[in-house]
Amino acid sequence: MKNTAFNAAKYLPALALMTFATSAFAQDAATTAATTDSTTAGLKAIGAGLALGLGAVGTGLAQGPIGAAAAGVVAERPEKFGQMAIWFFIPETLVIFGFVGFFLLK
Repeated sequence: MKNTAFNAAKYLPALALMTFATSAFAQDAATTAATTDSTTAGLKAIGAGLALGLGAVGTGLAQGPIGAAAAGVVAERPEKFGQMAIWFFIPETLVIFGFVGFFLLK
């Protein structure tokens, strides 16, 4: 844990991209929503972007160490591949929930 600043800086470009993409969705939704309230449409777009983006970031943060540990276990004991694959795929549910939130708010 001595390189925590480096580890945090690794994810900074993804967070910046997510922030800009969210504001782009908000602007796009605000300009095209002629019949609905533009503020409501913009907030819905921000929420959809945050749901998808934060789900993806959470999945990435969780799968990194799990994948490294699973690769180590499978290298030593190949018969554990199925069990390690299940542990590796469990964090994918975060991004699936993000997709569901994205499509519900869109």
